[in-house]
Amino acid sequence: MHPEASSHVIFGWSAAWVSSVLFCIVYGLIISEKINRAVVGLAGAGLLILCGVLTQEAALRGIDFNTIGLLLGMMLIVGITSKSGIFQYVAIWSAKAVNAAPVGVLIMLSLVTAVLSALLDNVTTVLLIVPVTLAITEELGVKAYPYLINEVLFSNIGGTATLIGDPPNIMIGSAVGLTFMDFVIHAGPAVLLVMVLTILPMYWIWRKDLVATPEAQQRVMCFNEREAIKDSRLLKQALGVLAGVIAGFVVAHHFHIAPATISMFGAAVLLLLDNFGRSADDQSKNVHHAFSEVEWITLMFFVGLFILVHGLEASGVIRALAEQLLAVTGGDQKITALGILWGSALLSGVIDNIPFVATMIPLIKSLAPVFGGEQELMKFWWALSLGACLGGNGTLVGASANLVVAGLAERAGQPIRFWDYTKSCFPLMLLSIAVCHLYLQLRYL
Repeated sequence: MHPEASSHVIFGWSAAWVSSVLFCIVYGLIISEKINRAVVGLAGAGLLILCGVLTQEAALRGIDFNTIGLLLGMMLIVGITSKSGIFQYVAIWSAKAVNAAPVGVLIMLSLVTAVLSALLDNVTTVLLIVPVTLAITEELGVKAYPYLINEVLFSNIGGTATLIGDPPNIMIGSAVGLTFMDFVIHAGPAVLLVMVLTILPMYWIWRKDLVATPEAQQRVMCFNEREAIKDSRLLKQALGVLAGVIAGFVVAHHFHIAPATISMFGAAVLLLLDNFGRSADDQSKNVHHAFSEVEWITLMFFVGLFILVHGLEASGVIRALAEQLLAVTGGDQKITALGILWGSALLSGVIDNIPFVATMIPLIKSLAPVFGGEQELMKFWWALSLGACLGGNGTLVGASANLVVAGLAERAGQPIRFWDYTKSCFPLMLLSIAVCHLYLQLRYL
């Protein structure tokens, strides 16, 4: 048994069985969406400690605070930056840059979504881009559906390219010590190929709906993107801090600084600049508002999940799963890497990719002695990242951004149905994973 596992499990039960059953129950409740996932994750973690599988001290050591800090810092930075109106400005400018031609707007908004998802995070990006998209498509007199579907796909595709774009990458990067540039160099080329091979079929599928009258296009051209900027002073401050944070991510590895430190320090600097010169009461309200915009549900879900996975690791379940994986693949690196890629993609289309990746990280780590050290595992990490992030495009429940867009679309009276989405996007997801299969094979295998 792992040294951090308690030897005093309730009723003398097996620590492996207790941790496995609790994890399966939590996983089932997350998939069912009957109870909020943060509540489920924290309750499961609490039961794991109360049942004696882990001590409280061991449970706290299982939490990856680098991931929590990185997410918290970026949520604060993006939340404050969004008050300036810069993201709405970019969306309107992009539409006008192609003379409001429906096909051009589709491509530009898709690219903007991908880039912002890579630099911020995909959930925040769609929250900012979708309302503008609905306004533009309404003025053009075209269906919003193709645009919203593309923004779902490209938010997940763009988020795959960097350390901070998608939670699975943040978790993998933190666990393995991968840098911002590691993801850009190793995942970036595959993402660019996938982007090209996604936009072409989407255009072919929806080309008949991408037609607008000259009058409608002129109405969009009359939009004034400058009116979207609500606070030019905050805009300059936020862009300066954001640029500094991203530059920090690029060079941090050379100075042995963790991404969470850069993210949290950037958030603190932006909070300081945003509140400088305000009265004490205004500062209090402003800071309260900034922290209220943080997705605490997501962060608390991560806390519970890390403890649950640490329970599986400490009780020996992860080691047993690793042995089973090796038995199935025969210890062949190529089969193992491609199995991780396809397995991650298919499962991420059915279940949330965050708990799946949390479980896979210690599992892959435990394979190091068999395959000749941690350096030999790099191909497995890229397979997991590409599979889990891109696999989220397969169904409407595959990633958080998908559900956010579906909710916004439904409120706007343009619902995205589960099976309609799956019929359009699951084949595209398989195509993207096939591209990644070839990419991994040619570059690493």
